[in-house]
Amino acid sequence: MSKVDLSINHPSIDLPVIEVDLEHAAPHGYSSNKDAYLRRLKRIEGQVRGIARMVEEDKYCIDILTQVAAATKALHAVSLGLVEEHIGHCVVGAASEPDPQARAEQIDAKVKEATDAIGRLLR
Repeated sequence: MSKVDLSINHPSIDLPVIEVDLEHAAPHGYSSNKDAYLRRLKRIEGQVRGIARMVEEDKYCIDILTQVAAATKALHAVSLGLVEEHIGHCVVGAASEPDPQARAEQIDAKVKEATDAIGRLLR
């Protein structure tokens, strides 16, 4: 993983070292759909606020659970979209690496990232 030191050296100021991970600094697969993801997440945020309001107002538990299920389903849809974007962008991008050894390593790493993310979603 390539990192760049962006720290500023000044004799009278002790600033922390800032490292930037260049591997993850490039545009992400979801970048072209970022606005759509943000709209969906804001809708989900509104759903969750509505659920909190229902609890505050002592609404019927089954009605609250129905809304929790809807918010959960919406988050799962966002998650699956992001996994699809990761595979379509990051894994495919790794496959375009010209050096065969580096290509194999990058593909393995990106596939493992996707597999680990899917595992977290299923827990």
